[in-house]
Amino acid sequence: MGDKFINWLLFTILSLIWGSSFLLMKIGLEQLSPYEVAALRILSAGIVLIPFAYQAFKQIPSNKVGLILLSGLMGSFFPAFLFCVAETKLDSSLTGMLNSLTPLCAVIIGTLFFKLKTTAKKLTGIFIGLIGLFFLVSPHGQLHIGNAHYVLLVILATILYAVNANFVSRSLAGMGSLNIASIAFSLLIIPCIIILFSMGYFSRPLGQADFIRSTAAACVLGTGGTAIATILLYRLIKRAGALFATMVTYGIPFVAAGWGVVYGEQVTLLEIGCLGVILVGVYLANR
Repeated sequence: MGDKFINWLLFTILSLIWGSSFLLMKIGLEQLSPYEVAALRILSAGIVLIPFAYQAFKQIPSNKVGLILLSGLMGSFFPAFLFCVAETKLDSSLTGMLNSLTPLCAVIIGTLFFKLKTTAKKLTGIFIGLIGLFFLVSPHGQLHIGNAHYVLLVILATILYAVNANFVSRSLAGMGSLNIASIAFSLLIIPCIIILFSMGYFSRPLGQADFIRSTAAACVLGTGGTAIATILLYRLIKRAGALFATMVTYGIPFVAAGWGVVYGEQVTLLEIGCLGVILVGVYLANR
């Protein structure tokens, strides 16, 4: 009971953090380019984790540093840019629906390349969850042909998430979650600074309230939605496996519905019913 409780607690916390990230990303994009928001996100995460990086480099074998950097690129760096660029043209409802492809990608990639054993019950649970999520978000967003390449960016991000989840559980097993995250993000600090300089971020009127607000949103997104959440994700992958960890994407609509209530949006019985269907899918896939 103790292990299951901790797994579901991590699942809930990650759902809350990532479910709120769409709002923070939206605020950041009000005054900043998608590349600046993504770079600030990764940069702030790296700065937060720098104090832990020194000990991490001493504890991790040097031949594993490259693998950790690869994990950081696949699991955080590239998806951050892909999502920010995609959300300049796609609404958050459609993005959330596409993001739910991550568990399905994890099963397919894990089965094909990582020798993951799966069952018909788990696959059924994933498809039930996808059905519930589809009916939850379909009233709010439609796919237009002109935006198809932005949809592909989100799909690519989900594939990277799935590959990284399987990669961590296979290649970085036995390493501390904090060590993995601190090394990965500290190595990404310099590339992010270069991107911010190249985008002219430091020449902007950063003292103005609107820019402060957007920058703060991107930094909170990095410290909470990337640094803290990445540590929790690595821990959850090791405790419960890649499939359960990527199912966190199903918890995001619950948080989105909560934000809707806070901001005066109407939450219908149909939406509540769809969330129930999603929970059934999560339960079946992880029995």
